[in-house]
Amino acid sequence: MSDRQPAIHPAPDEGTSWWFATDLHTFKAVSATTNGAYTLTEVTARPDFVPPPHIHHREDEAFYVLEGQFEFWYNERTFTAGVGSFVYLAKGRVHKHGATGGAARALVLHTPAGLERFIAEAGKPATDRSVRPTPPPMAELERIVAIAQKYGIEVPPPPESRQK
Repeated sequence: MSDRQPAIHPAPDEGTSWWFATDLHTFKAVSATTNGAYTLTEVTARPDFVPPPHIHHREDEAFYVLEGQFEFWYNERTFTAGVGSFVYLAKGRVHKHGATGGAARALVLHTPAGLERFIAEAGKPATDRSVRPTPPPMAELERIVAIAQKYGIEVPPPPESRQK
């Protein structure tokens, strides 16, 4: 059959890379290559920046840890996942995640696809993957939060500000 989808086969160092804050996101499969089914990203993170608690209203998110450790906060519970761990985070739930204790690397799956568009708009092209940016200032974080809303990602205010 001539209308079959070709296989996706990026080499280990291939994929489009973006810096999102201080994390390196290298896309291995995106909307265009999966018919919108999923996005697969190799994420390299360091503990000097952890995204705030947030909610994906469109995508489920899953991590398979390749190196180091990630700390997760989900359903008001904190836990650590190391090499070989798989973590599934359902859409619609407040959560956060970040590297702990040093650099960490994971394959991150988002279903359905589309999160790559947010990372591309909110991040910066990684023309040199070896030069990691510094943590973003507050104005940059506010810009990212505004962009996130366009992609169905909510960053709720901290609990202490909701009680006022």
